[in-house]
Amino acid sequence: MSIVIPAHDEAKVIGRLLRGLLESARPGDLDIVVVPNGCTDATADIAASFGDAVRVVETPEASKAAALRLGDTAARGFPRLYVDADVELRTADVHALAAALDRPGILAAAPSRALNMTGRPWTVRAYYAVWTRLPEIRRGLFGRGVIGVTAEGHTRIAALPQVMADDLAASLAFAPHERAIANGARVVVHPPRTLADLLRRRERAAAGTDQLESAAPDQPGGSARTGVADLAAIARRAPWLTPHIALFLTVALIARHRARHATPTTWQRDNSSRA
Repeated sequence: MSIVIPAHDEAKVIGRLLRGLLESARPGDLDIVVVPNGCTDATADIAASFGDAVRVVETPEASKAAALRLGDTAARGFPRLYVDADVELRTADVHALAAALDRPGILAAAPSRALNMTGRPWTVRAYYAVWTRLPEIRRGLFGRGVIGVTAEGHTRIAALPQVMADDLAASLAFAPHERAIANGARVVVHPPRTLADLLRRRERAAAGTDQLESAAPDQPGGSARTGVADLAAIARRAPWLTPHIALFLTVALIARHRARHATPTTWQRDNSSRA
């Protein structure tokens, strides 16, 4: 099983991810490829310090898309995982994903999501209290920092256009019956630490969704847009979330407004989650 990790200036977190991946792995169990791209820090050196367990393929070009292509070229096996450097994933989670991808008809899989909300302000916690209850967030493969594919699934995502919302594009490339959330697999995701950083992240997401819908309007997985009906259903089930929904809408509207005036290639990276 191959694991491709694109990493741009991820010296603060790459060691944490690699330690988890190798926690109980046997020698030769995993083919891990880290692709430091355009780094100005010690990302490559830290990854290389894990020895033969990790292969480092470095490029001076700061581009996640280019890093993914380079990692794909270097990777040796299937199923194949694409993992963001700032999440936490362990050996047992990798094996659970492999088991899900071994099920008949499943071409892509992702782990369940656990958000580390330690030290986050009320505004960030309130936003994610709504976000995690949205139907598409629960069943989609995106927003987890980890997507696994079979060899057949890889053929499909390899043909996708290069867009900022690469995880969303990969998720929507598969019909619901072709993708799965793996039982027993869990990824720890670190949300932004401030409202300003949350807005930056949501601006990027909004711009990425617009770009994807223009580049590939007819995805088998449909759309991941949040509708008013989705929010109304959450309010009916949990009336105490009404103030949270108001904040969620405010953040979404501001992010959409900013995204309309952003350059399509603007990344708006959230560095606070890497602190």
